[in-house]
Amino acid sequence: MTTFSTAEAEKHLSKLLEQARAQGEVRIKGVDGQEFAVRPVSRSPLDVGQVDVQPPMTADEIVRAVREGRERE
Repeated sequence: MTTFSTAEAEKHLSKLLEQARAQGEVRIKGVDGQEFAVRPVSRSPLDVGQVDVQPPMTADEIVRAVREGRERE
């Protein structure tokens, strides 16, 4: 596990975050010796991106689309 000083963390934040992503966790050690863990947050399978719909759909159109999708299953 990699440990950064607070000064290194400030200078190399993007490197610190990339290592946290690759290794699962990195630590930042404060001047007083206290350590903090930095870990990537796991994403929920329900976390979906935004969908652009042109033109914007009305609430009735959204409900109809959901119902049609459920009927196909």
